[in-house]
Amino acid sequence: MPTPKQNLNIPESNKVILSLDGGGMRGILTLQLLKKLEQVAGAPCYKWCDLIAGTSTGAIITGLILKGKTALEIEKLYMQLVTQVFTKRNILSDRFLNPPKFDKSNYRKLLKQIVDDDTLAQACANTNLDVMITSKDMTAGEETFFTCFRENGAHIGTYKDVLLRAVMEATMSAPTYFIPFERFIDGGTTTFNNPVGAAVLEALCYSGKNSYQADKLTIFSFGTGTSLRFIAPTETHDPKGLDIKFWLNYVMDETGKDASEMQVDMLRSGLIKNLDFRRYQISLDETSLGKIPDKDITQLYHTQANKLRQLTNKELGSIDMADVTKFSLMQIIGEAMAEYICPPAEQNLHTVQQTANWFRKDLLAPNKKRGDLVTAFGDTQQIATNLSSVAWINKQATE
Repeated sequence: MPTPKQNLNIPESNKVILSLDGGGMRGILTLQLLKKLEQVAGAPCYKWCDLIAGTSTGAIITGLILKGKTALEIEKLYMQLVTQVFTKRNILSDRFLNPPKFDKSNYRKLLKQIVDDDTLAQACANTNLDVMITSKDMTAGEETFFTCFRENGAHIGTYKDVLLRAVMEATMSAPTYFIPFERFIDGGTTTFNNPVGAAVLEALCYSGKNSYQADKLTIFSFGTGTSLRFIAPTETHDPKGLDIKFWLNYVMDETGKDASEMQVDMLRSGLIKNLDFRRYQISLDETSLGKIPDKDITQLYHTQANKLRQLTNKELGSIDMADVTKFSLMQIIGEAMAEYICPPAEQNLHTVQQTANWFRKDLLAPNKKRGDLVTAFGDTQQIATNLSSVAWINKQATE
């Protein structure tokens, strides 16, 4: 019987890193992909991966993988967590006027029930995994990597003896949504909402330097869907709505997205020779949804659309990480994305006859180094023309 690595076209000698982005309730999309990944592999992730890295919602999934849960089991627990975590503190709580918006008490109770008081080292020992979870330390003014790695039969890491549930709370304490966890806020507030670059660095240069080799490394990196904000050039100096709300959302979303794409571009560039990198992400826009199966969404109450492809850029661009009304929509988009990667029509074919991705390679656009489901927008010619024109430069607003 083929091994999970054989099923996924991974050399048996390779170590495997599984990296999971942050994104609030949009993590339900990631879980649809992980369920399909485990089906193709023929075994749960904790049985064939070596290092699990996560930020925020990705770290919640990471913690549950450390506890030996399958993706299907995690999905059930995740639904419970999401429906109870995003609970308003009171009727007047608001991200901008009376933050934080949500109360973490339910989340803390649920974590205690699910992961108990295991330390990172205990959780890693139970599943024979290495782990890295990110958070931002406001007091030190730097990112903190909570790591625990195996080395010579022991576990190493500055924070190997801290409680897993404490780390899982620290990593998801997003500003304005939740109160900080003492000195810690959400790891997604820094450049590591996508933790894949940090995970590779930690594995090759720090905690895992004696166990991981760049030319014997396979990396699975999963996004949570990225919302694109389409701002016309004539509207950038005076965006619609409350300025502070617009810019807070824009900066939090766009800086994390740009940092994520930079890490992905670096790992795809060939800078690290012979690296087997596989990224799975989708832009939440009409172009990308036009590529995946057109699922029926008539049962959803918060949209006028009956099919995925009827959703507009305006509606897709407004999917907030804490908007639980869009939870079922993100689940369906994840299911459609999983079918795009692993088409049901090829399900019963031999692996050599399957032409789709099937998690056996990077999900790239044909003949490009860009993600197949990540839309690129730009107007290079117009930008070059405008910024070469003295008249155009002189007429731009200065206040």
